[in-house]
Amino acid sequence: MTGSRFFGGLTIFWCALVCCNALGQIPIVWVVPSSLHRVGPTDAPGSRTNVVIHAARGEFQSFQVAIQAPGRRLTNVNFSVSKLVGSHGAAISAANLILYREFYLTVKRHSPTYNGPPNLPITKVRTFPDALIPFLDPATGKPPVEAEFRAVPLDLAAGHNAVFWVDVFVPRGTTAGRYRGTYTVTSDQGVVIGQICMKVWGFTLPLEPSLKSSFNGGGTPVQGVNKELLRNRIMPDTVDPANEKRWMNVYGLNATDLGFFSGVSYGQCDLSEPPSLTEIESAKATHQPDLYLYDETADPESSCTSPAFYLSMIAWAQNLHQAGVDNLVTQEPVPQLYDDGLGTGRSAVDIWTMLPLAYDDAQSFSPPRVTYVLQKGDKAWSYNDLVQDSYSPKWELDFLPINYRIQAGFISQSLGLTGLLYWSVDDWSADPWKNPQGKQEPEYPGEGVLVYPGGPAGLKGVAPSMRLKYLRDGVEDYEYVQLLKKCGQAEFALAEAERVAPDWTHWTRNAGLLESVREELGSQIAASNCAP
Repeated sequence: MTGSRFFGGLTIFWCALVCCNALGQIPIVWVVPSSLHRVGPTDAPGSRTNVVIHAARGEFQSFQVAIQAPGRRLTNVNFSVSKLVGSHGAAISAANLILYREFYLTVKRHSPTYNGPPNLPITKVRTFPDALIPFLDPATGKPPVEAEFRAVPLDLAAGHNAVFWVDVFVPRGTTAGRYRGTYTVTSDQGVVIGQICMKVWGFTLPLEPSLKSSFNGGGTPVQGVNKELLRNRIMPDTVDPANEKRWMNVYGLNATDLGFFSGVSYGQCDLSEPPSLTEIESAKATHQPDLYLYDETADPESSCTSPAFYLSMIAWAQNLHQAGVDNLVTQEPVPQLYDDGLGTGRSAVDIWTMLPLAYDDAQSFSPPRVTYVLQKGDKAWSYNDLVQDSYSPKWELDFLPINYRIQAGFISQSLGLTGLLYWSVDDWSADPWKNPQGKQEPEYPGEGVLVYPGGPAGLKGVAPSMRLKYLRDGVEDYEYVQLLKKCGQAEFALAEAERVAPDWTHWTRNAGLLESVREELGSQIAASNCAP
């Protein structure tokens, strides 16, 4: 019997681990201490056996349960969870506990180290868990069939691990309080049962995320990609207008790209002629009137500096602005684009979207340029791409998981960034389940890949990655800070964010510290009693 003090020394729950030896040595089972901790194929078992988590209504909270085969092979291993029941009689159904098995991928080539520390790739191991194989196909609600890779049942060689990832979703309207349930590991060699202890905060995250995002770079989406992004609080860059209203109501879709593009990319600085005002207004009319519209007109990545580029960018901005559409460009702020020429003083770029390097470069001027455009009323977003410096978060498979979560959440809040962009989520190699190097950027494992093709897992859509879940949790970190700011406690909320991530350089690698700050924010929101 093991005990755990539950949430800041309030009520003590005793969470039992129950084992039944059927035919021989039972599975070795433990609860992974954090969703930001990855368990390798043969890592030594941990000692924690009970799940202790907390979440707001309308939020996902994850945990992992790992299994190791003891001195002999395990066969017919399976995993299940019960509903979570509160002392007041309320319940969170088992359907809201979404189960996956983690799938291991081996990096063929590690990410480059750029110029050295402090943020280096993990090179001591080559095999990482990342793809998540669902127990149930989200498209059908049934177990996948005819799958090359299936979640369960499975056999496990002696000394090897299998890890299950559980997303707990707390439905809106759930009664606040403490809930308990169980997880169960079965095998031909025995059964292990552990407890799940959960606290539901007395507030609700909004359906529509406060952090805007634009993922997948304008390519034709693979079936199921947009829904998988939306399920994880990430916005696809473009959606079928026919789906917009439903996706706003179900998933909180909060923005979409209008779809006009100038042809500008890194080092290619000649813009096409802008669409006419009539063309823009016609395209705008196909979208929901209450959906935020922007247009990513150019992707120069701050590489274009000619007078011709600036003049063409202003021409694009004028037509967009007259139609009421914001202009997004991957560009650090420059004085040449501070005025769109329409006489209002509005910048030609509304959403300055920057790599960390570009952000830091812009802030090195006097006055700091990002600070200036934010005070002017513009927006600033960040994006991630390859390994371009030695200090900022990286989105490669062989970097610590916190790299994903910290950028989306606490760094964005600390720096006043209100959106996040990424160029692709499905840039697959010929066989991404076996080669995670990516198609266009094979030197960077996992670059441009946040979902996996669903066919090998028997899915009609796609399988998510653990890294997509880290990003989702970062979006929810951002929301916690935002809620507390709305409660009149902006100074405290931003001070907490800056404890873990004040800027692109000085951010923590300590998952425990990040999670303790998240819990402190949740406790403060709940105590303030001002959030919905």
